[in-house]
Amino acid sequence: MVKKSIDLSTEEKILQGARKVFMTKGMTGARMQDIADEAGINKSLLHYYFRDKDKLFEMIFLKEAQKFFPRINMIFESGIPLFEKIQRFVHEYIDEMQQNPYLPWFVLNEIHRDPENFLYKVWGKDNLPRPQKFLEQIEQEVKKGTIKRISPLHLLMNLLSMTIFPFVARPMMERNLGLDELQFRAVMEQRKQEIPKFIIDSIKK
Repeated sequence: MVKKSIDLSTEEKILQGARKVFMTKGMTGARMQDIADEAGINKSLLHYYFRDKDKLFEMIFLKEAQKFFPRINMIFESGIPLFEKIQRFVHEYIDEMQQNPYLPWFVLNEIHRDPENFLYKVWGKDNLPRPQKFLEQIEQEVKKGTIKRISPLHLLMNLLSMTIFPFVARPMMERNLGLDELQFRAVMEQRKQEIPKFIIDSIKK
């Protein structure tokens, strides 16, 4: 019993160390020796628990995805007004990406590698993404005349792309625009206001 608790403690140290290394260096820049050093263990012990960094990366960011995406479902399915829903989605997404900047890369890589199983791994078979209520709500607001006629699908894609793209393109944006980490984070905080305002202003009558 004691051995089991020691094992769990060591594994947790590895996961915490790996998360910190991945957050600062990304998947490509991280080395197993960096992770072992951060966890305060030798490399052989690290390999005893995890044979390669791909598995570590997947384990860490899969957990984050499993915690985050169900919250997006809750926003889509909530009964709050459309404009407030757009604001909440943007705030929730940007907050998560600020905390886990490599989560978009993990998601994109997994979607391209195995799209069907990725959905099941993140959401579970009984809890797949459910944007239907959000799409129906957009259509209802169009019919009521509160917003301009717009394709619900295109509005959803606009919302997703405007929110996610800066995090996917972050290295390019930081280099080409001369932004350091603090400046990038400040810009993303501004986008919490800018994205909802841009979208809402473009569709309201």
